[in-house]
Amino acid sequence: MVEGKKIMWMLKKDLLVLWRHKPRLFSIFLFPILMIALFGYGMGGEIDNLPVVVVKQSSGPITDQTLSAIKGMALYDVKDIITDPDNAKDMVKNGQVKAAIILPSDYEDINSSQSKAVTIYVDSSDQMATQTLVPVTQALFTQISTQMGLAKIQTATAQTTANPSSLSAINYQSITNTINFQIVKQYGDIKYIDFLVPAIIALTVMMGAMMSMGESLAGERERGELARLFMTPTSVATVVGGKIMSRLVIQTSTALVLIGSAILLFDITIAGSMVLTIFLLIITALCFVGFGIMVSARVSTQEDYVQMIMPFTMPMMFISGVFYPLETMPWIFQKLAYIAPLTYANDALRGVMLKGLNIGDIWIDVVVLLGFTALFFIMGVIRFNRDI
Repeated sequence: MVEGKKIMWMLKKDLLVLWRHKPRLFSIFLFPILMIALFGYGMGGEIDNLPVVVVKQSSGPITDQTLSAIKGMALYDVKDIITDPDNAKDMVKNGQVKAAIILPSDYEDINSSQSKAVTIYVDSSDQMATQTLVPVTQALFTQISTQMGLAKIQTATAQTTANPSSLSAINYQSITNTINFQIVKQYGDIKYIDFLVPAIIALTVMMGAMMSMGESLAGERERGELARLFMTPTSVATVVGGKIMSRLVIQTSTALVLIGSAILLFDITIAGSMVLTIFLLIITALCFVGFGIMVSARVSTQEDYVQMIMPFTMPMMFISGVFYPLETMPWIFQKLAYIAPLTYANDALRGVMLKGLNIGDIWIDVVVLLGFTALFFIMGVIRFNRDI
């Protein structure tokens, strides 16, 4: 028989327990708000404000109109207008821009019978940005080519009106084929799975490290195992060091299995050093193990631990560029991405695995990850409470 008063008493008891665990209460209400915002602005967003550089090798009204058209499109965020194509290619290679739009030196010569070779030099390691940039840019220059062709026809018509005998000399094919649009992909054709795998590996390491630390510290504390361990002559540093070592071995091994599976199943290739890739995986695992230690240092139950890390782990999954470019996010989320360790892990792993970069090219990502790691471990050790 159902007893209504006792049901209400149990409800009141559970609500009071929740009220006394403020981190858990805060997470319950914050987490759904974050998720709907990230899904709405991320998955439902449009790619725009992609950083590009334009190479201008001539001056005149056609060049000015082209630059105005490029600047007027929301897709492009024109970082600079320069005259050296090699410098523009270096900007793409260094990750300063997603693409370089190179206008030829004869761009203003409307009377030439030769097509103008307009080139887009694109960072194909960002597969989603490339899929957006190339067709939109091609459509833009097709429109410009049509306008230039019409201008040629008007000029030719005026000439034939003045001199009817020159009508047969008009080459209408050269008039209509004004611009020859060329696409150069810096890293070749990269499939979406190639773009996705490095970030999925980093994400798996993050989730595995943080979730396992909840079971390893908060769970053992809740079950009383940690208290029994501290009854032995064992220091906090020894316990934490042992937990770090076990999680590091497990998560690095998991990541290596993921890489092997991706190579076998999807035929992905690692353009850079495998040793450097493993080094980055170790740093990433250490960073998120440190985060787990920092959070679990003062929580008494595994449920509290899970509720506290969820508002960090799930948003990082969406704002760190795992599934889609950061450019799809509102500017506030783009800024928040740079305080998320996963952003730097993704960037470093993609740089090595897709672009073949070396340690000198990704040193900023490595330094930031090491900085986060040191911060998390210091805060975790300082805040660690063996008596909870």
